Amino acid sequence: MDEGVVTLFLGGDVMLGRGVDQILPHPGDPELREGYVRDARDYVALAEAVNGPVPRAGFRRPWGEALAVLEAAAPEVRVINLETSVTRHDDFAPGKGVHYRMTPANLPCLAAARPDVCVLANNHVLDFGRRGLAETLDALAGAGLRTAGAGPDAASARRPAVVPLRGGGRVLVFSFGMPSSGIPEHWAATEDRSGVDLLPGPTMTSAAAFAERLRRVKRPGDLAVASVHWGSNWGYDISRAQIRFAHALVDAGVDIVHGHSSHHPRPLEAYRDRLVLYGCGDLVDDYEGIGGYERYRDDLRLLYLVSVEPDTGGLTGVRMVPLQSRRMRLEHASAQDAAWLRAALDTCSRPLGTHIDLDPDNTLRFRSPPARK
Repeated sequence: MDEGVVTLFLGGDVMLGRGVDQILPHPGDPELREGYVRDARDYVALAEAVNGPVPRAGFRRPWGEALAVLEAAAPEVRVINLETSVTRHDDFAPGKGVHYRMTPANLPCLAAARPDVCVLANNHVLDFGRRGLAETLDALAGAGLRTAGAGPDAASARRPAVVPLRGGGRVLVFSFGMPSSGIPEHWAATEDRSGVDLLPGPTMTSAAAFAERLRRVKRPGDLAVASVHWGSNWGYDISRAQIRFAHALVDAGVDIVHGHSSHHPRPLEAYRDRLVLYGCGDLVDDYEGIGGYERYRDDLRLLYLVSVEPDTGGLTGVRMVPLQSRRMRLEHASAQDAAWLRAALDTCSRPLGTHIDLDPDNTLRFRSPPARK
């Protein structure tokens, strides 16, 4: 680990419910209320039909080879989007076609990746109602896991998670979502109602309101991460409004914009020497064997390792480790698949001035440190 930088692991959507929950040591109630699937074990069967038997194994299995990558990289801070409720409640949220939950007894699976912050402002954390959210928050707190983006009221939902750094200073992780990701508007936390920190959209008004919040809590030596759940599930296009919003966050003092919601990686950009990830893609889930969007290669996943200067927050490097979800376990992607990911990311990111190279060890990275502006 380079002593002159702070390295953060930023993960996309981590969904440990439904089929994943069923292969862990303490599977919960498999009931589903989807249009075609009524039992979570059917998602395990779909994965097995494509790649062979899925062992019912220990808590570490879904992470597979990602754990060794993280151990070798030794990031100081680990942030993931936890896109599932953690509850035994069966209050299925009405009007939703998909509900994700994992039983609290399987939380050691989440803890195996040692996340410092689980961001929760997404479109699945209230899949089992506000009782389910309360149990989720209690279960995560009981496991010693920091959260951001959801809480018993608006003030709690807006409060950043704070991670102290060994060399002094802090990493502040803010989490908020937008309706474009599928978050129902009535999930928004209020002064007297639990929920998520929901912004109406990527507007300059929303950016200005966030800037004021950031100004009140960020101190010299702090690094700020804005983790935002936004946009559609598929496609590489990002709107001008999203770009303007991300730039406004950086102008306000955000050091990393950590975007997620899309099922595959989207463009990334260096703006004013700060990293903007417009969509990290999925990381862990039970989507293996589900067809319809094969051209986006949802089976390919990325671990984002982002290095910044501790005193200025300036970006010094981005390394992305390609993985593949197979038999509901993350494995190293082949050289051919890593090359496919490089080409896809390079093509969609070039309009933003970003170029991606493939290193001899099959990892992806910026061609060179971004020029300072």
